[in-house]
Order: sequence, then structure tokens, then C-alpha cells
Amino acid sequence: MPDDQLPQMPLNAPARKTAADFHPEVLKLFDQYVHGAIDRRGFLAGATKYTVAGVSATMVLEMLNPNFVSAQQIKRDDPRIVAKYVEYASPDGSGKMKGYLVMPAKMTGKLPAVLVVHENRGLNPHIEDIARRVALDNFIAFAPDALTPLGGYPGDEDKAREAFGKLDQTKARADFVAAYGYMKTLPEVASKIGVVGFCYGGSMANYLATQLPDLAASVPFYGSAAKTEDVPKIKSPLLIHYASNDERINAGWPVYETALKAAGVKYEAFIYPNTQHGFNNDTTPRYDAAAAKLAWDRTIAFFNKNLRGK
Repeated sequence: MPDDQLPQMPLNAPARKTAADFHPEVLKLFDQYVHGAIDRRGFLAGATKYTVAGVSATMVLEMLNPNFVSAQQIKRDDPRIVAKYVEYASPDGSGKMKGYLVMPAKMTGKLPAVLVVHENRGLNPHIEDIARRVALDNFIAFAPDALTPLGGYPGDEDKAREAFGKLDQTKARADFVAAYGYMKTLPEVASKIGVVGFCYGGSMANYLATQLPDLAASVPFYGSAAKTEDVPKIKSPLLIHYASNDERINAGWPVYETALKAAGVKYEAFIYPNTQHGFNNDTTPRYDAAAAKLAWDRTIAFFNKNLRGK
């Protein structure tokens, strides 16, 4: 999708705010909404209780929804990168899949690679931007679109969420395993590959760590834990990022940490104070600039250490 066609706020929409500008219950409702626990009507009905004069629940939802244009860090035609959409085979999953492949424009030899796994809306402009950021840190980045069998990311977050709920998750998991296999076949990719994922992608990063014995590094951002019985299969080191105000995800951490310790898995885990689920996503008010920068700096350092040996 060209930059001038990215979904953005209407001209008369309220100015973007931060999480501190919203009642905590509204943020909880929004988290339930984006993860399918309630529908749009449910969010609006609940949020109405916390609105102030002149601000409707619909306006609150608009404020919380992504603004891809204002947050974009790396333009699609940035001369420092080479990006393209590619197809790859997923015989145990959905068959033919698509993804976004990004490489540094000036490469000297092979580079380590990072699989970038999106949230529960498919390969939207924000995740494409994340892939470009990874490439500018001198990695090859590949971001598959789990919505490929349903036509791909539809250009609308609500439609994307609705489509995502229709995915066959068994096949979707196989599609990401196949994406890793595809990356291994690329002649530009060095021997080591890592994965980073956000929300649904964080859960997938935890899952892939249990399925890929030669995965070199896994970085889940606020993702559901891997199944306890599968934790002993994890061979890659983990760098785990959590938001402090994220009861739904954090509830699984104590059991996960116990299992990681019992299995002798190398891991680091950080809980970022006063942050919301999705704090790394700079397209919404839940974004926390300081926490996101720290988490991202740690992520790139982790990949440099484990994929390059720096």
C-alpha cells in the first residue's frame, strides 16, 4: 500500500493522546475489543460510562485506533533498503503464503535474519515499518501475512480483526514454521535466524521457540506463554518484554518462568513500569516512547549478540 494511501485519521478527528489521557477501564475495554472479547458495540457501550462532555465513545475509539501515517519511521521507498513482497510455500499449512522481505540496500556478504510476526490484524503498515527498522539495523527481515489465505491484510483494522478470527490457527502456526524454512533457503541469509513478535506475534515467538531447535534467538513482546509441557523443547535464548498494566498476559508469566528455570532455558525478562499492552506500537496512544526505545535497544543488542556474536 503506497504511503499516500495509508489509513489515517480524518481531518476533523481529535488530536492523538497518550494512555494517561484515558480512564484505565477504557484501556481495558479497548484491549478486550482488539482481542475479540467484545465487539465494537460492547466497547462503545462500556466506554460511554467514562466519557466527558463533548467527547463521545465513538470519538474515544477513534483516538485509540492506529494512525499509521504519523507513526511511520521508515518510508517504503527509503533508499537505504530494498523491499518486496514475495510468496513462499507452506505445504503443511495454508499452501501458498505471502510476506514482506526487506534487506539493507548495501550488503557485503550474507546477513543474519529476523522473522517479524505481526499482531492479530495481519501484515499492516506498522509491522511493515517494523520490518524496515530491522533491516536498517543490518539484518534481513521477513514479515509474513497470516491473513494470506483470507485475501491478506484488508487495509482496515476492524476488517482485519474480523478476518483474523476466521483463521485456522493450526495452519497459521504451520505457516510461520514454513516462513522460517523459507528464510533458510535465501542465499543472502547467513546461518542464524531469530524471531520477534508482538501480541499474537509474541505468542508465536514463544511457540516457534518450542518448534525450531536451530532458532538462534526469540523476542516475544507481551505474548502468551508457550505451553508448559513444550518449554523443555526450547533451545534458543529468550528476551521477553511485558507491559506492567497487562493482567491478561502477565497472569501466565509466573508459571512460564518456573518452567523456563526448570528446563534450564536461557532467558531475560523485563516488565516495563506504567505501560500498557502494545506499548511498542507507536501508532496508538498505548505507545510509551521511553519503554519502546529501551525494549527495542535491548532487542537489537540481543540479536547482535545471538545472531552475530557481538
